[in-house]
Amino acid sequence: MLGFLFGLNARMGRLQFFLATIVLAIVMTGICFFIAMFALRHAMPTKMRPEELLQTPVTIVAIVLFAAASFTIQSMRIRDIGWDPVCVVPLWIAFMFVDRLLATKFPALAVGEEHQSTVIGGLVNLVLMLILYFWPSGYADDAGSAPDTSSGRWGGDTVRPSAATDRFSRISSGGRS
Repeated sequence: MLGFLFGLNARMGRLQFFLATIVLAIVMTGICFFIAMFALRHAMPTKMRPEELLQTPVTIVAIVLFAAASFTIQSMRIRDIGWDPVCVVPLWIAFMFVDRLLATKFPALAVGEEHQSTVIGGLVNLVLMLILYFWPSGYADDAGSAPDTSSGRWGGDTVRPSAATDRFSRISSGGRS
């Protein structure tokens, strides 16, 4: 279920990823514009601080929707590259948390006083985004099929299960091949 919800089992090519990123940016800019206009009309007379505006339900819903949409299109692109987003995305998120922790605990490592990341974290994010934009698809010959594993464990005449099914069967059998 989560595989289809977050795009973990779907694929998106380079051009589609680029266009989806642009469309998502335009849509979220429009949503942020409407939230800001609402804040100017309704919050200014009550002297609402910007921190309080970020805690309104509308803003929180917009942040969650933007994060979910970004997560989905990045997962789809990672799947198209041929990598497993179930492994790559949690590692990427864990690295961002460790990077932020290092930047807050050791301010000398941070990019600047107002930034909460290190130079290494910025470079890793830049490299990963460049990979998402420019790395070719994993299965260029046939976008709908997995690589040929006829000499492998599944045999030549049988249908190879999806990567998720294979991963779950390995996990449920205790990691044995």
